[in-house]
Amino acid sequence: MSTHLSIIAGLGNPEDRYARTPHNAGFWFVDELARRANGRFRYEKRFDAEVCKVDLSGSDIWLVKPQSYMNLSGGPVRAVLDYYRLSVNDLLVAHDEIDLPAGTVKLKNAGGHGGHNGIRDVIQHCGANFVRLRLGVGHPGDKEMVTGYVLKRASSDVEASLNSNIDEAADVIPLLIENGLNAAMKKLHTKSSE
Repeated sequence: MSTHLSIIAGLGNPEDRYARTPHNAGFWFVDELARRANGRFRYEKRFDAEVCKVDLSGSDIWLVKPQSYMNLSGGPVRAVLDYYRLSVNDLLVAHDEIDLPAGTVKLKNAGGHGGHNGIRDVIQHCGANFVRLRLGVGHPGDKEMVTGYVLKRASSDVEASLNSNIDEAADVIPLLIENGLNAAMKKLHTKSSE
């Protein structure tokens, strides 16, 4: 059974100084999807987001990068959903995940925010019934160090792991569209734990 996917939002922060930080893993992911589909992002003021329409496995998909900063990601995502009359059920949100080690990537359907402020804001604006792509970035080991860890440039090891995760995740998006979430989860999670 296919999954009706119309919009993939990557979460991150818009300034150049955040570009290579773990917190911008969601941006990295949608950038890779755009690259593979020869798409180009453009800024749309009405959404406060960069958007790009691509064809993935014969489906028109909107790629979205909110430009409102991580903790206010929900408004731009909601604006795109409303403008194009898309359902939150057709949404996938890609984000960094400190509760997964770097080198791990997981798909998850619905649920809570797990302490992630970007996901918290998307849930506040859109409800919780969307798919999450959780890109593991690891944990610095101390709760007090988390903000500094995710907002400074990723170490070369974390960056390499994230790039590998993003490739793996991008590879399963066609499977997600054509065969559904369970098939994509099975492939991604088996590969991710080898």
